[in-house]
Amino acid sequence: QVQLVESGGGLVQAGGSLRLSCVASGSIFRLLPMGWYRQAPGKQRELVASISSGGSTNYADSVKGRFTISRTNARSTVYLQMNSLKPEDTAVYYCKAGSDSENYWGQGTQVTVSS
Repeated sequence: QVQLVESGGGLVQAGGSLRLSCVASGSIFRLLPMGWYRQAPGKQRELVASISSGGSTNYADSVKGRFTISRTNARSTVYLQMNSLKPEDTAVYYCKAGSDSENYWGQGTQVTVSS
């Protein structure tokens, strides 16, 4: 079992930056692929960025060049650095650990970008 706790959300003006953190419990963090997802009101949850256990990354087209996902296995933490934020980035951001067949989710953290 893996428990995830996100933090770092908040209210920011357009063009600003935020860094989200997700701390995982358990000793298998280094083996797990990790991802950040978001869900805006009335919309489906979507993948924002993912990082494999080996450090390979993948980004949604809408955030490429603005967001950076990284991980620190020693701290069992995955980060999402978000720069040049836009109002359309407003959503609840969720951390996910594991694969499509077996996965764990955090409780989410709200990110609100004002215009």
